Amino acid sequence: MPQYHGGDLRKPTGGKFRPHRKKRKYELGREPLEPLPSDKETRIIRRVRGGNYKVGLKYVMYANVMDPETHKAYKLRILGVRENPASVDYSRRGVITRGTIIETEKGLARVTSRPGQDGVVNAVLITGGGA
Repeated sequence: MPQYHGGDLRKPTGGKFRPHRKKRKYELGREPLEPLPSDKETRIIRRVRGGNYKVGLKYVMYANVMDPETHKAYKLRILGVRENPASVDYSRRGVITRGTIIETEKGLARVTSRPGQDGVVNAVLITGGGA
């Protein structure tokens, strides 16, 4: 269901504004993609303003993980979600967003990309100091 991002249609008193025009397509938004770890990768391709396309992840299997000590990147399997500071509900459901702590084959990593909008999971290994 679309989300309307235009102005309110009601006054603070509860009365209705008389609209001076109809709702426009550019005032609509979309539900957020909430990427989940899975055994398969699924990308959603959406047409956006100007005829461009936005690629978002729906289900994710791998992450591009950077090791800050060796400055090397690895493609590692995501084993699970440890913590999501964006929302306790996201932590419980295992949703991957920017800032999420994920478990990989080489240890814990913090997600630095926005998988729902970028279509890829980039992360940095967390070394010793904790989350």
